[in-house]
Parts: sequence; C-alpha cells; structure tokens
Amino acid sequence: MSRADVAAWRASVVLAVLIFFVSGCAKKNKRIAGVPSAPSPRTASPASAKPSAPRQPLAPLPVGYTEEGVASWYGIPYHGRKAADGETYDMETLVAAHREMPFNTWLKVTNLTNNKTVVVRIIDRGPFVDNRIIDLSKAAARQIELLGPGIGRVRLEVIAAPADIPADDFYAVQVGVFSVYENAERLRATFEQRFGTAKLVAIQGSLPRWRVLVGKEPTAEGAQRLATTLTAENRDVFVVRLDEKLPAPAPQPPPAVVEFNKVWQTPANVTFDPSQTSHTPAPPAPPQ
Repeated sequence: MSRADVAAWRASVVLAVLIFFVSGCAKKNKRIAGVPSAPSPRTASPASAKPSAPRQPLAPLPVGYTEEGVASWYGIPYHGRKAADGETYDMETLVAAHREMPFNTWLKVTNLTNNKTVVVRIIDRGPFVDNRIIDLSKAAARQIELLGPGIGRVRLEVIAAPADIPADDFYAVQVGVFSVYENAERLRATFEQRFGTAKLVAIQGSLPRWRVLVGKEPTAEGAQRLATTLTAENRDVFVVRLDEKLPAPAPQPPPAVVEFNKVWQTPANVTFDPSQTSHTPAPPAPPQ
C-alpha cells in the first residue's frame, strides 16, 4: 500500500468516526413532541366569578306574624309631639310605638290577662325599656284595660302590612338619648370612628332630644350582633329600624282591618277611624 493509499484510508476512518459522533449527539438532543394533557378543572376566582345579584329588599312583615312580650303605654308629655313617622302623636288615637316594625303596620294587640283586644297602627319608635316590645297609646291601653297596671303581657299579630320601602330595610343600635346636643354629638363621633357609621335622630318636642344610632345593618340579626358587642360594654342598647324615608300618612284602615271589625260585629254604619277614640265591640252574647 502506497503512502497515498494509507493517507486516504486514515482520512476515511476519521470521517466515519466524526459522522458517528454527530449522529449520536443529534439523537440525544432530539425533542419528541407530545399531545398536552387536558387542563384540570378550575374554580372561578373571585375576580372572574359572575357578579352576585343585588340584594333583594326584605319583604314587609307577613300577615299573621305574631310576637309576645310586655306592653306599656305612653301619654303626657309625649302627647302633641311629633312621632317618629312625622305625624303628631295623639294619645287618644289607636296608635303605638315599636322598635323594628315598619310604620303603618296594623296590629291586633291582645291582653293575655283578660283576652281583650285592640287594633293599632305603628307610627313611632319605642319602647326604650328593656324587656318591653310595644308602647301603646293611652286610648289603646284603655281599651284592653292596661291603664291601671301600666304594663302587661300581650300578643301582637300583624293583620295588615305596608308596602315595602327598600331604603328602610336597614337596622341600627340605639346607644343613648340626650337632651344636650353636644353630648349626643360627642358620643356619635366616638362610635363613628369605631364602627364607621353613626347618626343622630332628633326627637321633636318642647325640649328636643337626640337619639344616637350606631351601624347600618341589612338584617336585624346583624344589628343584634352589634348590640351584643355594645352590651358587653355595660350599655343599655336597643336594635331599631333605620327610617331613612318616612311614609305618607295612612289615616284609612286597610281591608284586613275592616274585616277584623266585621268579625267583631261592628255595626254597618260605623267605620274604623283611627283618628277617633274608639273601642272594639264585645262579641255578641250567646243565645239564651
């Protein structure tokens, strides 16, 4: 074999070795495409979730709703003053005060001691005394023989409810009543810093007073939780309805009240007029 042949053979061997290494490296670095797996289900994040529907306004109290507790009555010095719904309180009309029921709710009030009844309309807020549920006018208290005792256990039954006012579907906690405006405002400012919302509500009269209301909760239960917190601070507090929009006066009784009168044998020529002092007729005497 000549020198030229040896050189050619060596060159071919070197070339073969280079081809072998290059092909091997190419196989190592080759990427095999695969079919991606299906994505796992995702739970919508708060940002991508469908917006929740706006809060539906609470329905007015249903007819037939009942409540039992202690009633009291109020007369002078509140007689002639503005009630919480804006009308003038007349203690000789069949009206009442309740802390949470909407204005113009009609109630049948039964004295559980003697079973005497009276129909009243809610126009005011109160009573702001622990363990009481309603403040009756003097006329209403007289009708169920509550004037003498002053207080007594009663059952309230809703016999007609007003149309709902969404602006009034909120509740607060009353933390005090003041005859000095500066004192009321000082307390209001303190609670506003702590809870974000606090307001003053004036009670009209020859000597005006101011109620301090804290919070603005969409449910009575939410307001009650706030009241529990404040009670732990040794405060006498009450959950009350926030009356942002006062209703128009409702001097005429709804049909349910008229039906109530018919049941009690009211003469056909006598109508139920809440602007007049009246009494519920006794049931007819049993046949002899």
